[in-house]
Amino acid sequence: MEIPPPLQSALVALRRIGGRPRLVGGCVRDWLLGLTPKDFDIEVFGIDYEQMGRALSAFGSTDLVGRSFGVLKVRLADAKYDFSLPRWESKTGEGHRGFAVAPDPDLPEAEAAARRDFTINSIAYDPFEKRLIDPHGGERDLRACLLRHTGPAFVEDPLRVLRGMQFAARFDLTLAPETAVLAKSIRDTFNELPIERIWSEWDKWAKKAAKPSRGLLVLKQTGWLTHFPELSALDGLPQKSEWHPEGNAFVQTSHSLDALVTLPEWNSYPEAVRQLLSFAVLAHDFGKAPTASQGLRGHRLRWASPGYKAARAAPTKSFLQRIGAPLDLVDYVRPLVVNRLARHASRNPLRDASIRYLAYKVAPATLEQLITVMMSDHLGRPSIASAEAISWIQQLKDTAQRLEVGSRAPKPIVLGRHIIALGIAPGPHFKKALDAAFKSQLDGAFYDESGGLEWIQNYLRVHPIRGKWIFYHESKFR
Repeated sequence: MEIPPPLQSALVALRRIGGRPRLVGGCVRDWLLGLTPKDFDIEVFGIDYEQMGRALSAFGSTDLVGRSFGVLKVRLADAKYDFSLPRWESKTGEGHRGFAVAPDPDLPEAEAAARRDFTINSIAYDPFEKRLIDPHGGERDLRACLLRHTGPAFVEDPLRVLRGMQFAARFDLTLAPETAVLAKSIRDTFNELPIERIWSEWDKWAKKAAKPSRGLLVLKQTGWLTHFPELSALDGLPQKSEWHPEGNAFVQTSHSLDALVTLPEWNSYPEAVRQLLSFAVLAHDFGKAPTASQGLRGHRLRWASPGYKAARAAPTKSFLQRIGAPLDLVDYVRPLVVNRLARHASRNPLRDASIRYLAYKVAPATLEQLITVMMSDHLGRPSIASAEAISWIQQLKDTAQRLEVGSRAPKPIVLGRHIIALGIAPGPHFKKALDAAFKSQLDGAFYDESGGLEWIQNYLRVHPIRGKWIFYHESKFR
């Protein structure tokens, strides 16, 4: 493993005083997966906390905030590292934090590794002998793409189930059956988790998943899907077979999410955009369950969701609030969910005015983001994905770029100050005129400020505010 030089020097210093430093956790897992480790955690055997602190203080500032846990945070060059002593943990209360911790530098390495959640995170690396220390078979499970709990202590921390959800999605792993059984046995402890920890795991799922459906499958296999009722309602929800031959709404959502992360542009998106797109695709069918019904249509029993369009916003908001999402994320995700059927609503060739209006409706998200959601939704029905639909979506994208509304919504050209310049006192009576101006702008009546000024002057001649004709000086607009 390639270790940053400042960290390597600190490891040498620890070894010199009798310590046995090991790289542990995610950095080892990522290295074995062929990824470049970003966060290095070090576990040090054989010396006590004071000895570790003295040895590391020569290399940079140290933070003793984790002293009771045997953890020392040290800044080396431009990076911060966690150095910790091996420790015993015993359950003392409810929840993620209900543990008593006792650092023990003489703890056997196999027992120290046993406190970790999954075997893939229990692998250590000796940086001097350049060998793995893997008493629980983590490398074997990693190669088999298997997510397995390390030991029976797994049930002591309910957060581990949600960690399993995002690990399965990030690394395309299958949950071991015996781990699913253990996770199901602690399903009722979900309410012990603080909402900020729930959000942390969903956040990683949204930003980093390579196979998002694996995470949803973990929730289903463990019975934890019930804690997210908007999502649980999709499981088994029938759909029109001619439009959804792939299966129920949960299956189609899973396909759409997996299609999302395979789109060519996915890797170029910043994490914040990945996050909102993941949740928009996850929530895109939330409105179906509250409105689904079966009835005779054309002499056949069919499933339909009348009122589906109007019902999409509320469950999207409730789900995001339930998992602790930031408030502004709701504002971005909701219009993507509400407007993702714009293609199906269009029965005519694309009109510039319609595209401008759609870009306006989807704000503060962007039309480009909506197009990504549309494409993911369509590709989530692989057996009926059509060249015609993909061509329509591409045409929408090309036209949005031509109109320069793909990455930002149109903004009103005519503003209150333009009406004030005509000699009219400001007030609530401006709204009707400004709304009319913006609608005409979206319809293509004008494209710049000079055109907008001419339009508002003509409008006010025909629709005088408060019944008074407007007098203005042409020189003000030259």
